[in-house]
Amino acid sequence: MALYLVQHGKALSGGADPGLSDDGKADANRIATVARDYHVPVAGIIHSGRKRALETALIYATVLGPGIPVEEAPGMGPGDDIASFAAGLDLTHNRMYIGHLPFMEKLASYLVAGETARPVFKFQNAGIVCIDLNQDTGTPVIIWSLMPHIQ
Repeated sequence: MALYLVQHGKALSGGADPGLSDDGKADANRIATVARDYHVPVAGIIHSGRKRALETALIYATVLGPGIPVEEAPGMGPGDDIASFAAGLDLTHNRMYIGHLPFMEKLASYLVAGETARPVFKFQNAGIVCIDLNQDTGTPVIIWSLMPHIQ
């Protein structure tokens, strides 16, 4: 059982709440396809409510399989409180969370290192970071990632 963190796909430029660009849609579809082919078990997808996060969530839900519920959750905006949001997470339910930077990177840092100031992973648009509990220590660790680009 795990938690999957995703930064939304690349967005169009301009506008208050832009949707995904063609590249953003293609990257999300490609990474979702790889996740499906690896049989990543996503039981539900939660997004921030912004258009680019919702569009990314819908692509992932469509590719990963029928019946995966997609829902909006408050508290996932770029500047929202990490500790408050993290307090409600359960790493045993195979949920995917799709949001924005710097929130997603800070959430990963908070879960893995217990603080938000030191990054533990460099996110990419539409990439997945999988966090699960270490079987020996019971603490969250990054166990794999799927990224659109090798940098």
